[in-house]
Amino acid sequence: QVQLAESGGGSVQAGGSLKLSCVPSEYASMGWFRQAPGKPREAIAAITKGSSTTYYADSVKGRFTISQDNTENTLYLRMDILKPEDTAMYYCAGDTRLSTTFAISSSYRAPSEADFAYWGQGTQVIVSS
Repeated sequence: QVQLAESGGGSVQAGGSLKLSCVPSEYASMGWFRQAPGKPREAIAAITKGSSTTYYADSVKGRFTISQDNTENTLYLRMDILKPEDTAMYYCAGDTRLSTTFAISSSYRAPSEADFAYWGQGTQVIVSS
């Protein structure tokens, strides 16, 4: 389902930064996924309501920051020190299920595409060397 909207993608040089936005950030669990050509969609960051718990994929940990502004009902993904391998279509996702909040908060497994029922249409990020 397309019930979310991402913005902020673009083209940058390696080492640069971008900040993505997603609205509305109204679900118990929110996340960012990305999909490069020929590769499966992967979770890169996720957050539970109230920012109580966050998840980051190893590939982006220390470089990307997920956050949400409750007043503006907006989810953000700050991306720093971008690399060419970060080039992908970036998707915002949300879910209401408790199982998804558990996936984000626990260390037993990473959140997966199946954990999120609501999706945006994507915003493209291109990082050149």
